[in-house]
Amino acid sequence: MTRFPRDPLYRRHRFPAEVIAHAVWLCFRFPLSLRMVEDMLAARGVIVSHQTVRLWAEKFGRHFANHIRTRSAGRLSDKWHLDEVVIKIAGQKQWLWRAVDQNGFVLEVLVQSRRNTKAAKRLMRKLLKGQGRPQRVMITDKLRSYGAVKRQVMPGVEHRSHKGLNNRAENSHQPIRRPERIMKRFKSASHLQRFVSIHDPIANLFHIPRNEIPSVHHRELRAAAMKAWCQIACLHEA
Repeated sequence: MTRFPRDPLYRRHRFPAEVIAHAVWLCFRFPLSLRMVEDMLAARGVIVSHQTVRLWAEKFGRHFANHIRTRSAGRLSDKWHLDEVVIKIAGQKQWLWRAVDQNGFVLEVLVQSRRNTKAAKRLMRKLLKGQGRPQRVMITDKLRSYGAVKRQVMPGVEHRSHKGLNNRAENSHQPIRRPERIMKRFKSASHLQRFVSIHDPIANLFHIPRNEIPSVHHRELRAAAMKAWCQIACLHEA
């Protein structure tokens, strides 16, 4: 069997790249706790602690997410849906601000302690910096802060403010709610920000809008996503 040289990304790690990448994939692709991932690896004969899995998820997950973000830059839709949801952390309210495009791909996510104009402006500016161009249409709920910021930052953008039109953004919070329950809530606002900033780009890679494509192409797109994941994780295909 041909042996490939070890990628520098995995230098000083005793486990093979395939094991590390698989553990990170499990952490962010499915709503699993670290101990669940530990047990799933143990079932395959890989004995590793949940703390090691956590370190892998933070180090390699960040690297993979940044790579995915670079690959998708400028390819997403110019119709943005913005929404915010409250998440309680240690008894304190934190607001998870999220922007998605019309196909459900996450554009930006930001954890903030306030739900006001200043917080909305931070999200808008981060969006513009990350996407490199303003959107054509902005869809939000009835929060007036969006309209105030839009008039200051992007006066030429069409703004549709209606709760019924923003189901796309509201539904995008669900993938975070599931791991939140599994992990028995996030420990801090920074913990939540770290998790979503890694989780969402990986979710984008494997997001296939089922209602908008023929079912016959779903397996092909899933296979393409897995191939892209192998490239991002520096894995050699068989």
